[in-house]
Amino acid sequence: MEPIKINIIAILIAVVVNFILGWLWYTPLFGKLWGREMGYDMNEKPASSELMKGMVFMIIGNFLFAWVLAHNMAAWSFVPGTNENIATTNAIMAAVFTWLGFYFPGDLGSTSWEKKSWTLFFINTGYHLVSLLVVALIISYWPA
Repeated sequence: MEPIKINIIAILIAVVVNFILGWLWYTPLFGKLWGREMGYDMNEKPASSELMKGMVFMIIGNFLFAWVLAHNMAAWSFVPGTNENIATTNAIMAAVFTWLGFYFPGDLGSTSWEKKSWTLFFINTGYHLVSLLVVALIISYWPA
């Protein structure tokens, strides 16, 4: 069995890009709408220690996200015919199927069971899909 090869530089780039994407998505693009749907007082600023803690956990989460997705994508490279696809096709397939199988159902469940709004559902699940696409594209274009 061949070892799975992972490009740690691609993962680190994906972590940074995904962090920036999260900031863009939940601040200038949908921040006010997301905050309102979450029931936050948008005039109240969190403590800097709370922000730092959130950023550290976000970076750790982004690393695990990119690292596991890279392993998943590398494992699929052993399927006959997969290497004949262009990198974009493999990235889109990895992102969409991961989103459809793991993120979308969880987002649906939290919307239904936690009585969250459909607006919040579309903001969150949209971020999950875009994030997966961006990270999968980075990983697929910088293979090990």
